[in-house]
Amino acid sequence: MTEQPAPTAEPFLYVVVCAAGIASGVDRLIGAAQDRGWAVGVVATPTALGFLDTEALVARTGHPIRSAWRTPGEPRPLPPADAIAVAPATFNTINKWAAGIADTLALGILCEAYGLGIPTAVLPCVNDAMAAHPAYPRSLDRLREMGVLIGAGASPRPDAFPWVEALDLLAPVLEERRAA
Repeated sequence: MTEQPAPTAEPFLYVVVCAAGIASGVDRLIGAAQDRGWAVGVVATPTALGFLDTEALVARTGHPIRSAWRTPGEPRPLPPADAIAVAPATFNTINKWAAGIADTLALGILCEAYGLGIPTAVLPCVNDAMAAHPAYPRSLDRLREMGVLIGAGASPRPDAFPWVEALDLLAPVLEERRAA
């Protein structure tokens, strides 16, 4: 039996970070989430790790950044998620997630979230050329059908990316968790 951390007093948010140039600005989302009452854990795609100040994020959240599968019997490093925010979400992650491909820990968590009923918000960060590919709008439609909340996202600048939009989309989850 694998030991799982106890649920936190605050609602717990997984922030899934993909490898986009603006990923270095994810601390804005984490800080805003903490200000709103979320405890936060970061899950990064393996390539996204190179975009992040991992030491600063670990210090800020108090949790290790997850990017790889754990071995059987290894304790779970994060409490269960009450909600998930995917920001920035890349073309690759959005299309794989919609297709049910779980070839990284981040995608495995996202695919599993559907079956677990974990509310999930996504902020895409996809350039116009990639967004024009016919698979992309179909993938967004599939995610919407799965109940994923999709924000505007899109700005390639960390200071202009609408990081808190994910929190706005998940605000009803926070209120429900606090009322419970």
